[in-house]
Amino acid sequence: LAHNLKDLGVKPDDRVAICMERSLGMIVALLAALKAGAAYVPLDPAHPAERLRFMVEDSAPVALLTEGHLKGLCGELSARLSVLDVSEGSSWRQQSASNPDSGSMGLTSENLAYVMYTSGSTGQPKGVMIEHRSVVNRLIWMQNSYRLGADDSVLQKTPFGFDVSVWEFFWPLLSGAKLVMARPEGHKDPDYLVSTIEQKQITTLHFVPSMLQVFLEHSHNMSKGQLRRVVCSGEALSSVLVRRFYQQLPNVSLYNLYGPTEATVDVTAWVCPSRTPPDSIPIGRPIANTRMYILDEYLEPVPVGVIGELYIGGVGVARGYLNRPELTAERFVKDPFVADTRARMYRTGDLGRWLDDGNIEFLGRNDFQVKMRGFRIELGEIEARLMEHPAVRQAVAILDSQSGDGRIVAYVVAEPTRLPDVSRLRGFVEQTLPDYMVPSRFVSLDWMPLTTNGKVDRRALPAPPQTLAVASLEVPRDEVERALVEIFEAVLGLHPVGVSDDFFRLGGHSLIAVQVIARVRKFFSVELPVRSVFEKPTVAGLAEDIRRAKAAGEKMRTPMLHPRPRALTAASREEVLAQLDTLSELDAQTLLQRVLDEKQSV
Repeated sequence: LAHNLKDLGVKPDDRVAICMERSLGMIVALLAALKAGAAYVPLDPAHPAERLRFMVEDSAPVALLTEGHLKGLCGELSARLSVLDVSEGSSWRQQSASNPDSGSMGLTSENLAYVMYTSGSTGQPKGVMIEHRSVVNRLIWMQNSYRLGADDSVLQKTPFGFDVSVWEFFWPLLSGAKLVMARPEGHKDPDYLVSTIEQKQITTLHFVPSMLQVFLEHSHNMSKGQLRRVVCSGEALSSVLVRRFYQQLPNVSLYNLYGPTEATVDVTAWVCPSRTPPDSIPIGRPIANTRMYILDEYLEPVPVGVIGELYIGGVGVARGYLNRPELTAERFVKDPFVADTRARMYRTGDLGRWLDDGNIEFLGRNDFQVKMRGFRIELGEIEARLMEHPAVRQAVAILDSQSGDGRIVAYVVAEPTRLPDVSRLRGFVEQTLPDYMVPSRFVSLDWMPLTTNGKVDRRALPAPPQTLAVASLEVPRDEVERALVEIFEAVLGLHPVGVSDDFFRLGGHSLIAVQVIARVRKFFSVELPVRSVFEKPTVAGLAEDIRRAKAAGEKMRTPMLHPRPRALTAASREEVLAQLDTLSELDAQTLLQRVLDEKQSV
C-alpha cells in the first residue's frame, strides 16, 4: 500500500487522509502513509460530513484511504481526490512487499508525521502539524519511563482524531508489545471495556478522568491480575478519584500526564502515589527534551508558587497550524531562554504554578477554551457556527460547571420576529460540529448582559432552566415508561421528558448514558448494555428492551417511582459522610438524600 501511494506521487510533507473505523485496516493505512513518507490526516467518520469536507479541503491530501462501507461518504468529500479502499487491496497487493527507502525519498526527522485537527476559536478547526522527531521523542520517553515488554498488551480505544491515539498505536508496535484494537464505539461502553481487559489480558490503557470514574463503577468484579498501568490525561485528575482508584486497584500504577496537541500529546508526567495523594494532583515535571516555563504577561518567569501562563519549549513543539500563519505566529513565539534563535515555545493559555518540589500544579484556562470529558473545545467555534444561522443576532456558549458532568449551554439573541426553533437550531449546528460540541441547552435572551466596557458579561448570564417548554408532550403509557421518564429527568436535570424525546438531543452523552443503565439495572433488575441507549435513545425505545429482557426470563420487580428513604440515626450520618469519597455519584446522591429527608422530617 505504501508503494501504491508513492506511485500516486506521495512525497515527504504531503498528506494522506484516512477515514476509517477502528480496525486492523486502520493500522495498515497508518503505517502505509508513514512508510510512503506522508503525514496522515485522521478523519473520524462519526463527524459531520461538512466538518470532514473542510478538513479535506484545508489539508489537501494526495490520497484518501478508507474502507468499503465508507466509500460513499469519502467520495462526497472531494471529487478530485484519489480514494483507495484498504479492504480491497487489488490495486496494491502486486506491489513490492519491501519497505520504501526513506533515504531515497529524502525523508528526514523534520518532515511531518501527522496533521491533527482541533477545535478553532474562529469557527473552523485548525490542523496541527507534528514532525517525526517530536513523535519519536515522545515514544522513546514513554518507553524509557514505563517499559513495555513482550508480555504487555495495550488497548487502543481513543478515537484516532485525538492525539492520545498516537502512543496507543505506536508505543506497543515499537516495543514488541501486543496492540489490541477496541471495537468501533467500544470506548463508550464501560462493560465492554471491562470484558475486553479480562479477555485480552490488557496490561496498559488510557482514560480521561471522567471515564475512569465510570470505569471504576463498573469494574468491581473485574479480574485484576493482568492490568499494570493506567495513564490519565485530558482533564484535571482529582485526589478523590486517585484514592478511589487505589482502593479498587491497589496493584495497578496510575500516571497523570498533561499536554496539548500542539506539543505532541504530553509534556509533563506525574506518578500518582498510592498513599495519601495531595489535595491537588500535580501534572508533574517536563518529559525528556522538553522545557516548561511559567511566565507573566511580560514573558518573565514567575517565582515558585505564583500563578502564571504555561509555555512549552523543546523538540515536541509543533511546526505550527496548517495554512494559518497568523495564528501560528500568535501561539508559537520565539523562545528567549535558549541560544538557538530558531527555537520557539508554544503559548498554551493554561494557568499553573511551580510547587516547592519542582512539580507543576495546573490551575485552569485563561480564555474561553474548555476541556469536557477529554475533548478540547473552543467555545468561540460554537458561537461562530450559531451566528451563521440567519435568525441569530448574537450567541454566547459557556460550559455549565454546575451540571456536575459539564455541559455546554448556548445563549442566543434572535433577530426581531425570527426566534429560531430549538430543534432546528440544534440541527443546524449538528451539520458542522461533532456531537461533543453541540450545546445541551439553548437559552433565548432578549439581550446579552454587558460589562462596563461593553463586553458580554458571562457571569451575569442566567442559569439554564430546568423546565422544558414543550408544545406537545407524549406521556408514558405504562409503569415501565413512567419509571424511565423519571430516570431520564433525574440524570438530565430536566422536566418534563416525553417518551419520544431523544436522550442525546436533550443533552445526554455517553457518561450520562452509563448512569441511565445503572438506574435501569437498579429499578428493574435487568442487565442492558450501554449501547442500548445509543441504539434506542428514547423512553419508548428503551422500554422495549426492558420488556424484551423480562419476556426472556430476566427477573423484574415493580419500579419504585417515588421511593421514600428511611431516616438515618445520628451515628449513621457520620458513617455516611465518611464513606462518600469512595462511592459512585449515584450512591452518594442516594445517601445524601436520606440525610436530607431525616432533617426535613424533624
